[in-house]
Amino acid sequence: MWKLDLDSDFFRILDKDRKIAGYFWPDYGQILPENKYDEIVEKMHKNHDPIPGGFVTVPMVKFGIFDNNQEMDVLQLSSKIDDVHARMDVWKEFLLEKQMQHSIQMSHTDNDMLSLSFPVKFSQGVPLEKEKLLDALSSTLDLLSQKGLL
Repeated sequence: MWKLDLDSDFFRILDKDRKIAGYFWPDYGQILPENKYDEIVEKMHKNHDPIPGGFVTVPMVKFGIFDNNQEMDVLQLSSKIDDVHARMDVWKEFLLEKQMQHSIQMSHTDNDMLSLSFPVKFSQGVPLEKEKLLDALSSTLDLLSQKGLL
């Protein structure tokens, strides 16, 4: 159901329709010297070096109110805010239930959306190889999807 698409030093997570469902940022460890970062990461991918985990970033909530040139009345605004609140409640319940560390930030692709990032730690190192990483991430992605969060 899921696919990974490498872009520089991170992966796009694609759903079954090949739409972006999120991003996976591998934990490459401390890379020294820093001015060789790109070269070293590229070599790590080529060698399928194992990594201990990384960070997953997924869309959390789209407000639908900060789009440019969009006019609305108070009832539309109230409805959109109610939708955001309902979505936040689902996320809050999930995050508290799982006791997940997380951070929330404005989406880098949409100023009308918040994204949620959380760490993923693998039980053992997973090679920097799409299929192996996907095997390690699929249960988390499936759970988020089942809960309606992706």
